[in-house]
Amino acid sequence: MNLLILSAGTRNKVVQYFKKELGGNGKVIATDCSNLAPAIYEADKFYIVPRITEPGYLDTLLDICKKENITGAFSLIDPELSLLAKEREKFIEVGTTPIISPYDLVEICFDKYKMYELLCEMHIPTGRCYMDKDAFHQARAKGEISYPVFVKPVKGSASLHINKVYGAEELDVLFDLYDDLMIQEFMDGTEYGADVYIDMLTGKCTSIFVKEKIKMRAGETDKAVSYKDEELFTLIEKFVERCGFCGMIDMDIFRIGDVYYISEVNPRFGGGYPHAHECGVNMPEQVIRNLSGESNPYAVGNYRPGICMMKYNEVMIKNLNDTEMGA
Repeated sequence: MNLLILSAGTRNKVVQYFKKELGGNGKVIATDCSNLAPAIYEADKFYIVPRITEPGYLDTLLDICKKENITGAFSLIDPELSLLAKEREKFIEVGTTPIISPYDLVEICFDKYKMYELLCEMHIPTGRCYMDKDAFHQARAKGEISYPVFVKPVKGSASLHINKVYGAEELDVLFDLYDDLMIQEFMDGTEYGADVYIDMLTGKCTSIFVKEKIKMRAGETDKAVSYKDEELFTLIEKFVERCGFCGMIDMDIFRIGDVYYISEVNPRFGGGYPHAHECGVNMPEQVIRNLSGESNPYAVGNYRPGICMMKYNEVMIKNLNDTEMGA
């Protein structure tokens, strides 16, 4: 079995985990558009590919899948997930299973207001959102929401261009400067992240790992502690199974008082996944089992609470004297 990890970037641990799980019974192939992406050097083999936006990118991926006899492929960055989901049948035709949720669901995940609407339709608690300033001001006048609020792009990732706003003047300035913004209720509570696996054969949720976030950096969890609550597990299971998610997803959740609020969903490995893995929640094992035609046993909550993750810096040194360096 050979696996393809697209846009590997700095996600060295994910590459290492899949290599270990294969145990020599197959290869891990990685891609990136830069030869300065350290994770590619952890793979058994790597390809430097064009940027996602360049013509012929999809054909390049399909050629790699055919050449390397790739069984399953997944991406580690948001812009590539839509492509992988939309072109699913083309990958299937060359013998490769894209490890990704359905295209329509992926698109909802990347449109924060559509996700808000979906959560409301499902009667799942979530922070109030507004696309229209007048609607926000009317809700504020009724006491339904108050400052501060978050103003953020409807579509975006890595917490880019998110502003905490304390008044109408600041709100007006941002809406004058940028298009496609939305106003989101400031969730003043405890923030959690959940790494979730939904079996690709049965559609059932088989693993959930929840961490309480202690510190964030560049949109990713920098420090966290494992956390367990059966009520939250039940909420997550019902949500992901009803929606039809597939494979690994990453969720942001808040707790205010005794209520859990789902905030965002990313249909990929989250940046904090190594925390789950090191606590025994082995998603590469589940991916490989599914690709082998076997369903996974139910293992939600099979980890210890109170285990801390603390990210720290590491470096990789490579001699690239005879190679043109990428970005």
